[in-house]
Amino acid sequence: MKTITLVFGAVYGMLSVILGAFGAHALKKILSVERLESFETGVRYQMYAAFFLLIIGYILKFETSSEKWTSILMIAGTFLFSVSIYFLSLQDYLGANLKFLGPITPLGGLFMILAWLMLIFHFAKGRI
Repeated sequence: MKTITLVFGAVYGMLSVILGAFGAHALKKILSVERLESFETGVRYQMYAAFFLLIIGYILKFETSSEKWTSILMIAGTFLFSVSIYFLSLQDYLGANLKFLGPITPLGGLFMILAWLMLIFHFAKGRI
């Protein structure tokens, strides 16, 4: 689980840089300001998750199920949150009605919040 966490952290970080550059250059010309801001929110939170995963990948031993679930929730939550925002931001450009993805975004956010909460409990128990 340690390796998976570190790999996802690195991949999420790399994709954040790529998508951030793509948004700043290519999408700036085709998206409304509101849609571009939403896209940038997805990129920003994906980068926060990348840092989270890289840090816990180094500090946690992944010996307990709660440590494993902290990683799983952040990996899944980030995917649901950011990818749904990316597609919702691009739906006009893609010519598709993707509003069904709307409820996916807060679900991903909830998973991310739960990952942070589990990390807080981990630290509060004095496990470092």
